[in-house]
Amino acid sequence: MDKQDVYKAELTKLTELFTLVEPGKTKLVEGLIKDAAFLFAENYILRESINKTGMVKINPKHPGIQQPIVSAKEYRQNLSTYASIIKALNSVLQKNISDGDDEFDEYMKEMREKQ
Repeated sequence: MDKQDVYKAELTKLTELFTLVEPGKTKLVEGLIKDAAFLFAENYILRESINKTGMVKINPKHPGIQQPIVSAKEYRQNLSTYASIIKALNSVLQKNISDGDDEFDEYMKEMREKQ
């Protein structure tokens, strides 16, 4: 799978999660959804590279001399940012769920209508 396919799949997944959220909130987080999908796709490619190279380059003649791989540093930074975005998006989803009527709310509504 190439980066663009990964991006599209992640964007579709995240967008579908927000179909039940009120449109104003969805519009508000639209950029975060796109950024999350972008970072997910970027990390997909970086992860493939890291699987081949490892996260640290070790000098074969002097094993104590090690250098971090640049892609590993980028991966960790992207992962941290991605996690923050997902946490923010999840917060919006959770507020939407808690704003919805549960069985007790429905019961109370019916009781008020009967009065």
